[in-house]
Amino acid sequence: MATAMASALALVAASSAGAATLRGGMGGPAGYGNLVLQPNDDNFSAVQNSPFQINFFGYSGRSFFVNNNGNISFGAGISSFTPVPFNGHAEAPLIAPFWADVDTRCSGCGAVYLGAQSPNSFTVTWNNVGYYSANSSKLNNFQMTLAGATNPGDFDIEFRYNRLEWTTGDASGGFAGLGGTPAQAGFDAGDGTHFYSLPGSFSSTGALNFTNIKNASGGESGVFKFSIRNGAVLADGTSPATPLLPSNITNGNGGPGFGFQFQVQQNQRVFVDPIVASGYDFEVAAGGPNILSALFPDLGDADGYTIFLLSDLVHPYATHVGAGGNPFLVDFASIGGVSGFRIAGIDPALGLDPDNANAFVTGLTFDVIGQTTVNLTQTPIRFDTNGSAVPEPASWGMLLFGFAGIGGLLRRRRHAQAPA
Repeated sequence: MATAMASALALVAASSAGAATLRGGMGGPAGYGNLVLQPNDDNFSAVQNSPFQINFFGYSGRSFFVNNNGNISFGAGISSFTPVPFNGHAEAPLIAPFWADVDTRCSGCGAVYLGAQSPNSFTVTWNNVGYYSANSSKLNNFQMTLAGATNPGDFDIEFRYNRLEWTTGDASGGFAGLGGTPAQAGFDAGDGTHFYSLPGSFSSTGALNFTNIKNASGGESGVFKFSIRNGAVLADGTSPATPLLPSNITNGNGGPGFGFQFQVQQNQRVFVDPIVASGYDFEVAAGGPNILSALFPDLGDADGYTIFLLSDLVHPYATHVGAGGNPFLVDFASIGGVSGFRIAGIDPALGLDPDNANAFVTGLTFDVIGQTTVNLTQTPIRFDTNGSAVPEPASWGMLLFGFAGIGGLLRRRRHAQAPA
């Protein structure tokens, strides 16, 4: 995925103010191509033409709209300024590097540009844009590139975050560009099923942190890459949007769990997609490499998560993970890595629901040199809202059937994220 994108596009330094360097050298007044939108608040462009065929969860074509509020859409322009949680029911299929209330009418604000670095790609840049209402006290600088792949309809998506200073417009409950209903990033296919939000969406702290995190090993912070193949996201474990699905059902700690088998290289983070209860155990099979770090998503759990080592389930290794601005990345490297750990304290209201399982995509790194096969198990800590520690057998049957039934199809469930 990353290789295909890198070979299709060459980076040209366009700004050095933030984490990720934006793609430049595309001509126009700022090096990002032509002005695609005049100074405005909630407008969208005329229909634009992609140089390659786009096959995106049922949409097939070459036309798209550039929307001022930090996204592009297919089939219709979108003027909505306050983001709503992606749930598969967007008014049009959209891809959003930073959906928030962008306003470019202000003095000192930049603009929105459309350009290309190759004949088989296009890049939209929101260059130093302000927020509603015509406010330039804080500016954001970010862009999105789509590049065609080998097979017709296949393409790669790249988000780049150079500078993020605001998350919320005044009409979205924000104050001085923060709070209220903050920005969301990701995509929504509008088909009722497929959607994904970047970890940190709907949190001012989390969204500003897009410049400091990434979803692929190596390269710059502030860069996120996704591959669309055969109309769907490639589930290869390289990003939170493409988590590996279980390869088998396991039994452990008195109940069923899920098994994964995959290969990793040194410093490579692999994302897996278990079902959430009130917590779960991760454990590498005997003789396997230790886990060096775990990156957890933000589900809006106000008091955060508690981490235990499986060798010591009495004394917490880390508490309030993700709460009060604490990072969601837990480092085990300082103790030489661990063969297993438990995450506990997930709000049951966010967890086990056989009819609507919530995703909890976790990124793991391992103590390996070269490529190594890892056998990993994940066992849910079951929680019954009626007070019992174990759910009814019928509920487990529905859960396991639903989980196994998705097979190779990546289905993103709604992340229960609370506004900041």
